[in-house]
Amino acid sequence: MYEGVDTVILQNELASQDVLPVAWRRLAQPLDDIAIAALTDRNIKTLQVALAIEEQGSVEKADDKSPHAADLQRLEVKVNLMVDLLGQLLAASQRRPLPVEVRFNALGADFRSQSPPQVGESGLLDIYLRDCLAQPITLIGRVSRVNPEGMVRVNFTPPGEATADLLEKLAFRRHRRQVAGVRQTRRSGSETGITRMY
Repeated sequence: MYEGVDTVILQNELASQDVLPVAWRRLAQPLDDIAIAALTDRNIKTLQVALAIEEQGSVEKADDKSPHAADLQRLEVKVNLMVDLLGQLLAASQRRPLPVEVRFNALGADFRSQSPPQVGESGLLDIYLRDCLAQPITLIGRVSRVNPEGMVRVNFTPPGEATADLLEKLAFRRHRRQVAGVRQTRRSGSETGITRMY
C-alpha cells in the first residue's frame, strides 16, 4: 500500500532532503591530513548532537503506567522548547547563508545556487542542519554537474565510516518521521513513490 511518501534517493542511496542554509567554499589546494582529521572530528560531533536533538523520543507505552511518565513527557516538551528558543537566538545572532533546497547523503549533495561553481571545482560544502547548532557539517567534494536552473551536484570525498554512518542514520530518521507523519493522515492509493535525482 502506498503511504503517500516519496523516498528521497541520491546516487542510489537514501538521502536527507530539506531547505537549509548551504554554502560552497572553493578550495585552492587540497586539505592536509591534520585539517581533514579536525574536520572529520567536528562533523562527527555536530552530527551526534543533531541526531540527539532530532530524536524527540516519547515515553514508550509500557512506561505510561509509571508514576513519572507524565513528568518525563512534560520535561521533554520543556527541553525541546528551550532548544528551539536557543536556536532562534543563535540564528538571529549569527550570519548564515540563505536556506536553499538541498538533498544530501555520504556520497554527495544536490543544492540550488544563484551563483553556481564551475564543474570540476573542488571545495567544501557547509550544511547547517539546525538553527540551534552553531556550526555546520562541512564535507569535502568536487562539483560534477551544474544544470541551467542552478542545481549543483557535488560528489563527496569519502567522509570516513563514522561520518557516513551518522549521515545515513540522519537520512533514515528523517524518512521514518516523514512516513509516520503521513500514516497519521492516512492517504489512500496503491502506488509506490521514489524520488530520484541523478
